[in-house]
Amino acid sequence: MEKVYIVSAKRTAVGKFLGSLSTVPVAEFGATVVEAILSETKVRASEIDEVIVGNVLMAGQFQGVARQISVKAGIPYEVPAYGVNMICGSGMKAIMNAFDSIRVGDAKIIIAGGAESMSGAGFIIPPTIRNGTKMADFNVKDHMITDALTDAFSGLHMGITAENIAKDLDIGREEQDILSIQSQERAIAAIDGGKFKTEIVPVEVKYKKFSKMFDQDEYPNRETSSEKLSYLRPAFQNPGTVTAGNSSGINDGAAFVMLASESAVKKYKLKPLMEIVATGQGGVNPAKMGLGPVPAIKNALSKTNLKLKEFELLELNEAFAAQALGIRQLICQQHNVTPEWVHERCNVNGGAIALGHPVGASGARIVVTLIHEMLRSKKSLGLASLCIGGGMGTAIILKNTNIK
Repeated sequence: MEKVYIVSAKRTAVGKFLGSLSTVPVAEFGATVVEAILSETKVRASEIDEVIVGNVLMAGQFQGVARQISVKAGIPYEVPAYGVNMICGSGMKAIMNAFDSIRVGDAKIIIAGGAESMSGAGFIIPPTIRNGTKMADFNVKDHMITDALTDAFSGLHMGITAENIAKDLDIGREEQDILSIQSQERAIAAIDGGKFKTEIVPVEVKYKKFSKMFDQDEYPNRETSSEKLSYLRPAFQNPGTVTAGNSSGINDGAAFVMLASESAVKKYKLKPLMEIVATGQGGVNPAKMGLGPVPAIKNALSKTNLKLKEFELLELNEAFAAQALGIRQLICQQHNVTPEWVHERCNVNGGAIALGHPVGASGARIVVTLIHEMLRSKKSLGLASLCIGGGMGTAIILKNTNIK
């Protein structure tokens, strides 16, 4: 099997819910990232074998968001595109599918990632309306709450699954708030230090009389403090410990990578950024879905001779502080590492609590951010993983090809 490399990795800045990207169609800002990747690599669009796009909230976005992104980016009609819906893992699963296709020789070059407009999520009326509702009220469902944020098996909101983890693993409110502040501080320091500039593609946002370029993550909260977080009420359960301040956001954004086989790298004179060493996935009880990365990381490592303690950087998505702390607690136990070891390496430029969580794009976003930090800090081994609604997790292991 051929080695598989990532030769370009880009994303949009992450927008707030009903923020800067809310008026831009998901296919448009997704295509902007793909166009930037094609421009950077100078690979002709006709040489792309496939485009794979993670996307969860697809209702009302018109037919085939993946195909829309591909065509809008200038990729020929002859190149197929398809969507992946693995909830929060969609963007990473798209990359994993591309990795598998190239590794077995079905493709040479694939663009994969995710795009999500949570601001664009509409409302759903019941299908019985098609038969007529003559004299009765009917309920309207929120597409986002129903199809992205509620467990299909128990009916629990994702926030309740985080409360379950907090109770089972004895993770208190103060501990969660401390992690949240650290996430905010790291993200703001990264923004102020210009660390995201190499990975972010500006998106033009048009208004009635002018337009502007959106190129900076707008979700981080510079006013966050332990005092302000302590005033917040539990958001999902009372008594409870999970609040809006120690949870990830509802956001818009896109992130993509270009994957290429070893032979394609040579043929097109591409510069590898990272080699994909292995991928993994796993499942857990949906009522504690946030622990999905634990088996996913174990599965990915089992395909290598590597130990977790050999890794220099980790990107573990922060759906909730309780969930993120639960993962850290369990991987410390399973892999014989300390909490301090994890803290030094994990989400060094902030996590989703600060940067936001556009569900279909987040899996790709953390991969893109990991790649650029590995290049900047000259780290050899990195791992990205995230939890998935329904009780799953995915993981990907990267090796920096620029370090001998």
